[in-house]
Amino acid sequence: MNVRTKLMKLMVVALMVVLVIGVVACGADNALIGSENGGIQGDLLESPESNGQDDALASRPVITEDRDGNPITLPDAIDTIISMGPANTEIIVALGFGDKIIAMDGFSDNIPGVNPDIPKFDMIAPDGEQIISLMPDVIFVPGMSMQGGTEDPFWLVSQAGITVIYIPSSTDINGIIEDIRFVGAVLGADERAEVIVSEMQSEIDRIRVIGASVTDARTVYFEVSPAPHMVSFGSGTFLNEMIEIIGAVNVLAADVYSWASISDEVILSLDPDVILTSTNFIDDPIGEIASRPGWGGISAVRDGSVYFIDTDASNRPSHNIVRALLEMAYAIYPETSW
Repeated sequence: MNVRTKLMKLMVVALMVVLVIGVVACGADNALIGSENGGIQGDLLESPESNGQDDALASRPVITEDRDGNPITLPDAIDTIISMGPANTEIIVALGFGDKIIAMDGFSDNIPGVNPDIPKFDMIAPDGEQIISLMPDVIFVPGMSMQGGTEDPFWLVSQAGITVIYIPSSTDINGIIEDIRFVGAVLGADERAEVIVSEMQSEIDRIRVIGASVTDARTVYFEVSPAPHMVSFGSGTFLNEMIEIIGAVNVLAADVYSWASISDEVILSLDPDVILTSTNFIDDPIGEIASRPGWGGISAVRDGSVYFIDTDASNRPSHNIVRALLEMAYAIYPETSW
C-alpha cells in the first residue's frame, strides 16, 4: 500500500474522532470518505428479488423531515438513488434497491448488490454539477458530509430540486434500527425494513442473554486506528453498547465519551484482558499492537488475546453490526458457545 493511500486512511479516521462514527474502511484514492422517527407521520439479509415498491409508495406515510430534522419533500416515485455513506448503501441494498443506486461514495464500492462501475463522489466536497447531471430522485447523505464546514455541501443539489436526505450516524443500536425503518419508509419498503429489524433484534437479544450469564467480566480495549495516532471510544457509542451486550467492560467507558485519541500510558495503566482492532490499512494490525514498546506487559498481549474484528461490520452503523457483535463475542469469550 503506498504512502498516499495510508494518509487517506488516516484522514478518514481523524474525521471519525470529530464525528460520531460514520465510516472507516478500505477506500479508494478518489474518495473521502437520535432517535426520533425522522418526521414520519401516520400509522443479515440478502436482497429480495422484488420489493413491490409501486404499491408501497402509494400507501406510505407522509414523510416531512429527514433523520437530521431537515424538511424534505419526497418525489412520487423513486427510481434512481445516489447513496453517500457505506452504512446507507448497505441498508438500501438490504431493502432491495441496490439496482436503483446510480452513484455512490468511494467506500461503498465493495458492497455486494451495487454496480462498482457507477460514478463515485467525495462525501465532503461533492461535485454538485455532476450529481445534478445524473438527476437522481433522491440522495441519501451521512452526517459526516457536513464535516467540511457549516455550509451544506449538497446545497446546490437541493436547489436543483433533488431531494437530499441526511441520515446522521447513529450512536446506539436503537438509532440504527430507526435509520433502517426510516429508509424503508422513504422507499416504500416498510415490511422489508421490519424483517431486517426483527432478525437483527432477535440475534442481538440471543447474544444478550448469553452475555448476561457471564460471571467474570473481561475488560476490553477496542482500537480503530493504530499507533502513533491511536483512536478508540468510550460510552455513547454503539460499539460500547455491543461490548456491554456481550457481558464485557470497555476499559475506556468510565472516563471517555464518544470517540477520542488514546495514549500508550492510558492503555498500559488500564491493562485490558482483551484487545480488539478493526484496523485494516496496515499489513499486520495484531503484530503491530504486540510489538509496541511496553505493550508486551499488557495482559491481553501477554496472553495472546488480541483479535481482529471485521472493519466494515464493526464500523458501519447498519444491520450488519450483528456480524461484528458475534465476532466480538467469540474473541472476548472464546470458551462460550455463542
